Amino acid sequence: MKPLATLRRALAASLLAMIALSALALAVAIAPGVAGAQAQVIKLATLVPEGSVWDKSMREMGADWAASTQNRVSLRVYPGGVAGDEPDLVRKMRIGQLQAAAITTAGLADIDPAFNVFNIPMFFTSYPELYATLARLEPILRQRLDEKGFVLLSWGHGGWVYFFTKTPVASVDALRKTKMFMWAGDDKMVALWKQQGFQPVPLAATDIMTGLQTGMIDSYPTTPLLGLTLQWYRQTPNMVGMGLAPLVGGLVMTKTAWNRIAPADQKKIMAGCMKLQHRLEIEVPRQDTTAVVEMQKRGLKVNAVVGANATQFRATAEVFAAGMRGIRVPQDVLELARSERDAFRARTGGAH
Repeated sequence: MKPLATLRRALAASLLAMIALSALALAVAIAPGVAGAQAQVIKLATLVPEGSVWDKSMREMGADWAASTQNRVSLRVYPGGVAGDEPDLVRKMRIGQLQAAAITTAGLADIDPAFNVFNIPMFFTSYPELYATLARLEPILRQRLDEKGFVLLSWGHGGWVYFFTKTPVASVDALRKTKMFMWAGDDKMVALWKQQGFQPVPLAATDIMTGLQTGMIDSYPTTPLLGLTLQWYRQTPNMVGMGLAPLVGGLVMTKTAWNRIAPADQKKIMAGCMKLQHRLEIEVPRQDTTAVVEMQKRGLKVNAVVGANATQFRATAEVFAAGMRGIRVPQDVLELARSERDAFRARTGGAH
C-alpha cells in the first residue's frame, strides 16, 4: 500500500504544480504593461517624404517608444504615400489595416470637418497667432476626434503654404487663369473655388507630379520645404509671394489600438509625441525659410504681391471664410477660432 499512497501523493503534487503554473501564465498573459505581455506594433502611414525632417522625427519617436516601454510598443512607419492618399489612410485606420497616421488637415477634416478651420485662406498670418488659437481649440478638437474613434497624439507642423505656378502670378486674377491642384474628395471646397472664378482640378496628392508633367495642373499650394524636398518646384519655377495658410497636421491613432496599450505606457508614448511636436515647431519654420533660398539659387522666382493686389487677395480670402462658415467649418468652431485669433492680435498689436 505504501508505494500506491506515495504515487497518489506525487500525482496530487504534480497536479497542484500544474494548476499553479497555469494560473501564473494566465496572470502574466492578461496583466498589462508587464514582462510577457503581447507587444503592440503600431503601423503608421503618412504622405511625408522618406528621409524628410518629418520622417526622421517620427522614426526617432518610434525608437523612443520602444526604449521607454521596453519594446511593449513599437512603431512601423510607411512614408511617402505608399499606403495611399490621406483619405485612404483614414479609411484603412477605420477598418483596422492601420493603427495610426500622420496627416494634414485634409485627412483630419475627413474625420471631422472642424479641422477645415485651418484650411481657410489667410485666416492666420503668423505662427504665434496659430499656436495661440490652436491651444484654445485643442480640447474641442480632441473631443470631436474622440467621438469619431480617434486619439490625437500630437500636432504636426508642415510649414507655411504658398502657391507655386508655372507662369508668374502676383494677383488673384492671374491665379484664376491657372489650373490649380485641389485635393480630391472635397467636392464642396472644389465648388467654392469654382464659384470664385478659379479652375480647381481635383487630384490625389500622390498625383501632383504626374499632373504637372501632363499639363493637367500648372499651379498648386504647398510649403517651400515640401516643394524643394519633392522637387515639384522644377515644374513650377514661380512662387506667389503671399502666404496662404499654415500646413497643420496631426498624429492620430485609433481608439481601439490606443486602448490596447497599458496606461503607464500611454504616458510614455505621449511624452515621445510631445518631443516630436516641439521639434517640428522649431525645425520646420527654419527649414521652410532655408528652402526658399535654396530654390531661388536654382531659379525659383518669388513674385511679390503688393498694393491693390494684396488687398484683393485678402478680400478674396474673406469671401472664402464666409463661404466655409457652417458648411465646411462648424460655425461654433469658426467663431471660437476667430475670437481667439483676434484676441491674440489685440494683445500683440495686430496681425503680423
